[in-house]
This record gives sequence, C-alpha cells and structure tokens, in this order.
Amino acid sequence: MTRFFLIGLLVLGNIFVWTLPTHHGLSVSFLNIGQGDSLFIEGPTGIQMLVDAGPPDRSVLRELGSVMPFFDRSIDAVVETHPDQDHIGGIPDVLARYSVKDFLEPGIPNDTRAAQAVVAAVQHSSAKDILARSGMRLLLGGGAYADVLYPNDADLAKIKDTNSGSIVLHVVYGATSFMLTGDLPQKQELQLVSLDGDSLHSDVLKAGHHGSKNSSALAFVQAVSPTYAVFSRGCNNRYGHPAPVVVELFQSLSIPTFDTCTQGRVTFQSDGQKLFLKN
Repeated sequence: MTRFFLIGLLVLGNIFVWTLPTHHGLSVSFLNIGQGDSLFIEGPTGIQMLVDAGPPDRSVLRELGSVMPFFDRSIDAVVETHPDQDHIGGIPDVLARYSVKDFLEPGIPNDTRAAQAVVAAVQHSSAKDILARSGMRLLLGGGAYADVLYPNDADLAKIKDTNSGSIVLHVVYGATSFMLTGDLPQKQELQLVSLDGDSLHSDVLKAGHHGSKNSSALAFVQAVSPTYAVFSRGCNNRYGHPAPVVVELFQSLSIPTFDTCTQGRVTFQSDGQKLFLKN
C-alpha cells in the first residue's frame, strides 16, 4: 500500500510523497491503552498517524488491530510527544509490527530504559527520525493537517522535566479541529495562550497529562474553548487522574468529558463541517 505524507516548515516546506486510495473524512481515536496516551489518526485520503503508543504492555497493538484493517502493516508517521514510559513504552512494538515512514520526536535528552529502547527501535527500523518543531505542518490528505505548536529549540533549552517539552499538535480538517498537548504543564499552556490564544480554539481537547492538576490551566481551556474534552487514563491509577479540580473545571465550563477508563476507546469522525462520535 502506498501513502502520501508531508512534513514541512510553514515557510520552507519539506516534501515526501506517496499515493493511496481515496477515503472519506478524518478519524481521531483516543485508544484504550490503560494509564498513558495513544491516539490513532486517519486522514480523509487514508494517511495514518499514531501519536504516542502507551505503556510497554502491547496494549497499543491490540488497539491498532481494532482500528486498522488486519492486512494493513504500515503507518505513515509515529509521533513521540515526550519520552515518558506511559507514552513511548509501546513504540518499539509498533516499529517491530508496522512499517513506519516517519518518526517524529521532540529531541529531549533521556537515558531511561524506555527511552533507550525507542532509540534502538528507531535505529533498527526504516523510519526517518525527525525533530518536531513549532511551525511544522503535517499534511494528512484531503485538506486535513496537523500543525506543531510546541516546542522549538529555545523552549527545549529551558525545560526542567520531560513533560515541559511535550509536542503539541493542532489537528484541523475544515471547520473541525483537535488540540493534543501530551503532558504539557500549565506554564507552557499559558505560554501558548500568550503567543496566540485566538488560534487555539478546537472542538476536542485531550486533557493535558491525563487530567493532572498540573495541566489544564483555566486560561488555556478557555482559549481552546472545546466542545468536548477527553481523559486518556487507566482506571484506579496511582496518580489519581483525573484530578477532581480538573473534572470540576470542565464541569464549570459546561464542557462534556469522555474517559477511556470508563468508556474505552473514544473515536471522533469529521466530515470537515461536523463532528460525529463513533459508537
């Protein structure tokens, strides 16, 4: 199966081209991988992107087997938002099972066993290793795209923890959009608001850091002004995610929330004008 995928600086543009059969609409699935993050995105023309891959328990393979055709053994891009085990633990399994064209990462130095396993898996795969930086646009076909809003080199030079360097993606298709922030803390959320808060509006917000009290700053959530929010987390996790204060925040703003613990995989589909929740 051939593909089309493009990653480029908004000004300069770097082009990688594949072709593929025509599909319809954008699909964004918040995968049920327990305590962690993993999202599978398929663009209108069939371009596929996996954002994070959950913990190292092969749960991501089970979920991918449910959202992809059994015969499909390729993914156009895999994104590591930041090198925490609950986001990257399943990446080596994905790279071993699927042919991946591009691997995007923030480039955060990390010497944990999980991070070293990802580095080795990427080196032994055919994937092209790309540093994701603000200003890049990832084309998903049919007019859909994902803009990298964070980080840049200056941001990474100042980070004190891996969460602070999380890749932020704004996925857009027509009049619909999704805000994906990894585990970005409130300080960096507010930085995005100060840079260009008017551009952050999205229909769906992945609640930062699984609903941790250290993310989802009021000003950021108000700037995004989502119709829905999603908690990606495991049941009875030891961190207490989602934090009651964050649950109350979304309730106070009349924003309905979905939860992968209680509802399993959550999938939204868009025709470019409206969102539909797939049962």
